[in-house]
Amino acid sequence: MQKNKSLARLFVVPFGLWATIFIVLPLFFVLYSGLSDGAGHLTLANLSEIAAWEYAKSLLLSIGLALLSTAVCLALAYPLVLILRRVRYGRGAWIFVLFLLPLWMNSLLTTMAWQTILETHGVLNTLLTALGFSPVAWINTPAAIVIGMVYNFLPYMVLPLYVSVTRIDPSVIDAARDLGASFWQALRRVILPLSMPGIVSGCTMVFIPALTTFVISALLGGNKIMLIGNIIEQEFTAAYDWQIGSALSMVLMVFILLNLLLEVFSDSEGKGARQ
Repeated sequence: MQKNKSLARLFVVPFGLWATIFIVLPLFFVLYSGLSDGAGHLTLANLSEIAAWEYAKSLLLSIGLALLSTAVCLALAYPLVLILRRVRYGRGAWIFVLFLLPLWMNSLLTTMAWQTILETHGVLNTLLTALGFSPVAWINTPAAIVIGMVYNFLPYMVLPLYVSVTRIDPSVIDAARDLGASFWQALRRVILPLSMPGIVSGCTMVFIPALTTFVISALLGGNKIMLIGNIIEQEFTAAYDWQIGSALSMVLMVFILLNLLLEVFSDSEGKGARQ
């Protein structure tokens, strides 16, 4: 037993070193830069910059678009997983793979593809014109950014939802139907509560990257719609103001931690309900 414990501790050492070098130290430098000035003195002035209208506006817009993208992904993914749990394995697997394809491709390439589709003389407007409709100004709008977010992050909603829904015992749903519950009643009172951990996990996995993205908004927004991720990227690469960039990153960390705490709380509630 003692040898097994020593061996387990030995295997922990490489992971501990990796976590220290690539997780702890970068976070420490971000915190230090965000809480210090150019001379290295501690200050809260950098954090107070978030109150500036330019930064606050971008943060609020980022939160709004991230919430909208998360809601759209949930609305698309939940009916899909309900269908997948009922179709035959072979056909369901093909449908599942189609929705996972964005994960297997470079997100920059897929976003550039959507740029080609949505631009003024792109594929979509060419199709609308051929059908006799007027062209629509899709590119460089919040709608284009949401479309890019939904396409890139939808698999992150499908995966946890699929796992959560397929783990529901079919006999529980059958029992609800035998007791007179309609499909919608069974969905609202049985399936939704039991799949809530998957919903929370999927929303977290979509909301966090949607909140922090800057590539999608830069390509589909044409740098005309500045999200908080774009401002942080410019502070580091263009303005070379690492203090302000780190302080803004710290603000995003707060939202990320809140989402993670919500997921942990939901998971503990789900385990308590199952027990």
